[in-house]
Amino acid sequence: MERRGIVERAKDYVAKERDADFRSEVEKLLASEDWKELEDRFYRNLEFGTGGLRGVIGGGYNRMNTLVVKSATQGLASYLIKAFPEKAAAGKLSAAIAFDSRHYSVEFAEAAALIFAANGVSVWLFSSLRPTPELSFAIRRLGCDTGIVVTASHNPPQYNGYKAYWNDGSQVVPPHDTGIIDEVNSVKIIREITRQEALDRGLLKIIDKEVDEPYQAMVKSRLFRPGLIKEKAGEVKIVYTPLHGTGAMHVEKVLGDLGLKVITVPEQREGDGNFPTVAFPNPEEEAALDMAIRLGIKEKADVVMATDPDADRFGIAVPSNLPKAGSLDSSPTALQADFSKYVLVTGNQMGVLLADYIFLSLKELGKLPENAAMINSVVTTGMQKALAESCGVACFECLTGFKWIADLMRKWENGEAGAKKFVFGTEESYGYLVETEVRDKDGVSAAALTAEMTLYWRSKGKTLLDRLDELYRTCGFWQELGISKYFQGPEGPAIMQGIMDKYRSKPPATLGGIEVAKVRDLKNGMDGLPPSDVLQFFLKDGTVVSARPSGTEPKIKFYASCCAGVGSGGLDAARAEAARKLDAIRKDIRAVIGE
Repeated sequence: MERRGIVERAKDYVAKERDADFRSEVEKLLASEDWKELEDRFYRNLEFGTGGLRGVIGGGYNRMNTLVVKSATQGLASYLIKAFPEKAAAGKLSAAIAFDSRHYSVEFAEAAALIFAANGVSVWLFSSLRPTPELSFAIRRLGCDTGIVVTASHNPPQYNGYKAYWNDGSQVVPPHDTGIIDEVNSVKIIREITRQEALDRGLLKIIDKEVDEPYQAMVKSRLFRPGLIKEKAGEVKIVYTPLHGTGAMHVEKVLGDLGLKVITVPEQREGDGNFPTVAFPNPEEEAALDMAIRLGIKEKADVVMATDPDADRFGIAVPSNLPKAGSLDSSPTALQADFSKYVLVTGNQMGVLLADYIFLSLKELGKLPENAAMINSVVTTGMQKALAESCGVACFECLTGFKWIADLMRKWENGEAGAKKFVFGTEESYGYLVETEVRDKDGVSAAALTAEMTLYWRSKGKTLLDRLDELYRTCGFWQELGISKYFQGPEGPAIMQGIMDKYRSKPPATLGGIEVAKVRDLKNGMDGLPPSDVLQFFLKDGTVVSARPSGTEPKIKFYASCCAGVGSGGLDAARAEAARKLDAIRKDIRAVIGE
């Protein structure tokens, strides 16, 4: 964009932004003629995508700030009024809003609430920080038409964001997503009222325990063996970190009510948008669990747990196994926990363990439906499908993002899409859903079920790693690879699109030296999946390699999932074979993305 256009947009922003700090940032940039920074802040509008907003906090149309939040909420309110005209006319539209510990989350949440109120939409606003899954639960419990959670999930501290939800408690999907985007992009006038006026007119209601307590009760109700927990809770010690986010309130309360001993990392317990002890507050990152693991070693914890700042993602680390006979293929019951070293369990592995525990528990209790089904994303390990089918459970795939899991759940409930009975949903990025009362990944319920699962296998003389090895022997050894490359700045989207275009115009004949047997391009939809910028390469040996630009961050992501049979060489040989394949695939991908 030409400099004149940048200056005009910057001055327009300054005239409209009521927050003095954000306005001052842009005024100073104009005064110092910092054209590079001004271009980055104004070369485009921060895109309201299919999941909402996410960006760096700051003044400007390409930043997260109060003006951008207000404009987005005005668009959402306008779409809501058009979608439900009768409720709008009767003054019965409502929304729920939650927020996490990030900088400006409180201010953004209240700004959104007052825009809704000014448009005649009643708002239920949480009194303090709450997790994303509770927001989803609140929408369903309170009968709201929409909802917002102000969070940037696991991103670094300079980010914040805004996830938009529909009346079923899931993030918006077609046709509502594009309809909302159109309204957001066409906003001309933003309706506003004061907080006091909203309270006086009954359009703003502050909530806390009226949703907290039912949510916690729901999480506990989804457990399978309360008797086992009551009997043996004292045998398991848990170290937990909320990574300076929202999870402590519910994880501590739920697990504490069950009689489990939870030791929360004190330095990371309270909400803090600076995330001072971690570079990335993401349980996918090994470094994020470092402090919790060190405490786990000190306390000899049976499991170390972590949730991300909005407590939708959940990760664990467990003590390593020390075989008495010196072999990974020794009898599982012969293995002892080594509390001097902890092993991170990947999102794919955790999904396998939870799926296995849910299936066997439902079978044991005689509650596994004949039409039971689980849902996972197209980039999740193939091991989950192999496991599900071995247990008589169907496994359905969907696009990346939990809204697509929720979309299929909704269709099944409405008797569509060959209706199945949902029993579990998961994706590789540490997301799990073990209940139907929430329609997004839920780190709190995953923590509770993982605690029970740990107790269950302990009662059988096994650790979680023991059980995982048993499943590898049944389903084959599966290993996954993930590569992400960031492309910041105005040229970033074009670079990522160029990579995808190159793969589309000239697909590789091999990856990692293995023949590509099939290419699946989801750009226009395929195999019953909606359109999405995703390419998948199915290799001759069963390995699947996927490529997709992120929908929320300026990066392109690659995934690979491969299987090695467990033969006479045992798990050691299978691990080595899988590692060799993935190393070769990694080299091919890095050559394309310039690493």
